[in-house]
Amino acid sequence: MPHFSRLTDIITCSITEILSVSPDPGQALKEILEEMNEGLAACRRNVRTSANNGERLKREISEYEAQLKEWKDRARQFLADGDEDGARDSLRRKVEVEDLIAGLRPELDAANSTWQHMLRIQKALEARQAEAARRMQEMTGYIPVDETQSATAAMSASAEVVERANEVEAELEALKREMNS
Repeated sequence: MPHFSRLTDIITCSITEILSVSPDPGQALKEILEEMNEGLAACRRNVRTSANNGERLKREISEYEAQLKEWKDRARQFLADGDEDGARDSLRRKVEVEDLIAGLRPELDAANSTWQHMLRIQKALEARQAEAARRMQEMTGYIPVDETQSATAAMSASAEVVERANEVEAELEALKREMNS
């Protein structure tokens, strides 16, 4: 019988309460850890997906920002050549791209927010899993291993997460400065 129906159930559960009502606490703890491992694996996939979505949107916005400059340069060139209609058309295209970027920015913000939220959930799940693993060791002497991720991969992922967060913050500050200019 599953103990959890949602990831937040794992975070908010009381392992002590679950074990106190279980006829076989050792077996219940084993099942709890299995469910936690499954939930953590799913959460890690969500963290990667949301990070990838944010990166994709960031690249897309950057490409469109480059197009803005191109359309403005074309408009200048048309004006220099005496072609106001060509300049006007180029500026219309520039406005279209600006509107597209304006639509993508909230999506980027949402992707980054989702990534941060999922990362917080992942950390909470990892903490709850560590608690359950300690309890398993205390009860049985058995040290369960998180088979979804090795220690080396976990440390590497943690460093990558910190680096990504720093990059996002630096880019956010640069965008704020650019928008205030």
